[in-house]
Amino acid sequence: MTDQTYQPTLSQLRAFVAVAEYRHFGTAAARLAVSQPTLSQALASLENGLGLQLIERSTRRVLVTAAGMRLLPQAMATLEAADRFVASATGDSLGGVLRLGIIPTVAPYVLPGLLPELRRKLPNLVPQVVEDQTARLLDGLRTGVLDVAVLALPSEAPGLVEIPLYSEEFVLVTPRGHELAGRTDLGAPVLADLPLLLLDEGHCLRDQTLELCRTAEVHPGSVGDTRAASLTTVVQCVAGGLGVTLIPEMAVPAETARGTLETARFADPAPGRTIGLAYRASSARADDYEYLAAVIRSKRPF
Repeated sequence: MTDQTYQPTLSQLRAFVAVAEYRHFGTAAARLAVSQPTLSQALASLENGLGLQLIERSTRRVLVTAAGMRLLPQAMATLEAADRFVASATGDSLGGVLRLGIIPTVAPYVLPGLLPELRRKLPNLVPQVVEDQTARLLDGLRTGVLDVAVLALPSEAPGLVEIPLYSEEFVLVTPRGHELAGRTDLGAPVLADLPLLLLDEGHCLRDQTLELCRTAEVHPGSVGDTRAASLTTVVQCVAGGLGVTLIPEMAVPAETARGTLETARFADPAPGRTIGLAYRASSARADDYEYLAAVIRSKRPF
């Protein structure tokens, strides 16, 4: 039974949140810059004070209990409020740790320009970047493991606020010398019977590409025969003559720089996507995240 007079410390809450996030005591201790025994003691003190088991430990795995999952968002909110309190005292509302999720089809192209800009404009901010697929980023937002996430909109996830950052077109990437290379008047029906290479399941770009095909009532050839975890791998397969693919505008300079690929563009209105910043509607940092969105928007790579 919980002692009604018990008041957890911020260190105890940070230990709980870190173990819940990383599911590994050693990693959690390293991220908090404490020893593993100190971390374990802080978590045990929290559990004893609450009279609840928050984390299940075994020699092989670490699991968050049902009680832990229920209390995790509140623990995150408490830590967020404490960080915001300290930041307000120093006159820097966007300071401290910011857990930033970002999808793999955005991260390699936005982060090189964004991270230096964040250091310049928000020197007291400590970004912790988590690159992952959309579903897991949304789960991280819901559970409080992430503060914000950069992903394709709309996410259609309840309880989130979404700030549009920018829209971009999809570009068809072909091997050098392909019959479609260089064209700027493509229509979606051109995808019919093309050997279209896609990212693996779970990537939103894969879903968006297939939705484009469904909307245009076309049936690309060989979909699913070759799948990859990154755009770089997909375009290398294109360069090797395995097919063609669609990539977002921001990826074109980096992914076609080797000179072994060519591109073709769609006629207006070209298919594309909108990228945005999402955060929990319950967060009290709406103004901070609007400013963060403006910084991200200013450093888009196209």
